Amino acid sequence: MNNAFFSDLMTSISERGRTLLRRAGSSNAKQDASGLIELCEALLSGRGEASGTAMARDLLDRYHHLDEASRLSFFNALVCNFGPDREKLSQAIETWRAQPSDDDASDLHFASEPRRQELFRRLNRAPGGTGELVSMRADLLRAMNSHKDLATLDRDVAHLLGSWFNRGFLVLRRIDWSTPANILEKIIRYEAVHEIRDWDDLRRRIDPVDRRCYAFFHPALVDEPLIFVEVALTEAIPGAIAPLLAEDRQTVPIERARTAVFYSISNTQRGLGGISFGSFLIKQVVEELRRELPKLDNFVTLSPVPGFMRWLKQAPDVPLSDEDRALLDHLDNPKWSENAELTAQLRSLLEPLAAYYFLKARTPKGRLIDSVARFHLGNGARLERIDWVGDLSPKGLRESAGIMVNYLYRLEDIEKNHEAYANQGEIAASSSVKKLLKNEGRRLLDMRLS
Repeated sequence: MNNAFFSDLMTSISERGRTLLRRAGSSNAKQDASGLIELCEALLSGRGEASGTAMARDLLDRYHHLDEASRLSFFNALVCNFGPDREKLSQAIETWRAQPSDDDASDLHFASEPRRQELFRRLNRAPGGTGELVSMRADLLRAMNSHKDLATLDRDVAHLLGSWFNRGFLVLRRIDWSTPANILEKIIRYEAVHEIRDWDDLRRRIDPVDRRCYAFFHPALVDEPLIFVEVALTEAIPGAIAPLLAEDRQTVPIERARTAVFYSISNTQRGLGGISFGSFLIKQVVEELRRELPKLDNFVTLSPVPGFMRWLKQAPDVPLSDEDRALLDHLDNPKWSENAELTAQLRSLLEPLAAYYFLKARTPKGRLIDSVARFHLGNGARLERIDWVGDLSPKGLRESAGIMVNYLYRLEDIEKNHEAYANQGEIAASSSVKKLLKNEGRRLLDMRLS
């Protein structure tokens, strides 16, 4: 109710400001990128609340009508023309050098702030401004794929969004069958791990007694889930996704559930990329589930491995024999898993390689290759088990040869695991996974000696 009141108030202020602007003849402004930049300068020059809010709304509306080339020109202008005020910055530097003090340091800090940050703050005051800026950053991220010089602009936008979307503003809500339909539609649309085919499929994931779904929301985006997680309550740790999603599965009586399985986590806003919510989401959901179901013992993921096949085809640091490569060629046949002998041969080769992929393979910058692994290990989880043929869907076979993985969140070890990973790069892994890595080491040694 409060959100609706303030939204209506801001809209009223904006509309009143639009009336003032129309009277002032501003409707004749140019509709291209240069016209938008002129409007940015006017917005920064200082206006009353009503006209400033209306101008911000007008600017955002005009941005929508720019084509891709004009948006790129707009972003470039923000980089080149809306940095710090150089005269003020030079004066602040000289003052600091002459006689450093805390006050001078503060002046230097504010003088070094790019003008575009204040521009974004003023745009954020427009009705719907927060969501518009999130969408604008999504455009910016796409443009950065071929224009790396926009990174300076992105740092400023990400800095502000990181403040506006920090954990203190986020609200955790459970998603169930009573949730408004417009939000449920977005859950279907945004699901990025295991496609939700239709409304019946959605209901099977959120309505039964042994299923949960939670999402983070922000007050400025009331009906937009930012990230959501789907949870299955089971008796034991699962090793495959199909039984969890099967239409004819047997519901687990809640009193027998001992394991909470996080089997799908989906970010919904491209424009909030790099602003992490997932670790907060998992930890808060664990707290919610423990309060509701104190008998739960295990909190695990059933995670995909989306980059494994791509890495395997390149595998620059893992020598493969001609015989191995011939065996891997069978993965191009989507029905390979129907051949028991072939499946056993592939398992003996791929499971140790998967252990190497998770524990040893690194990017040129020294980071773990797998982004899902970086996320969960960075949160303090343990690499518990590699699940052979855990996902035999076309997507699972194409991306990971059907392999999935369990990360275990053991509450008493989370902090220790996180610190070891963050400070020393140590990966917490079960003995079964480490044994697979030893098997891969022996294979490599045999190849070198042969």
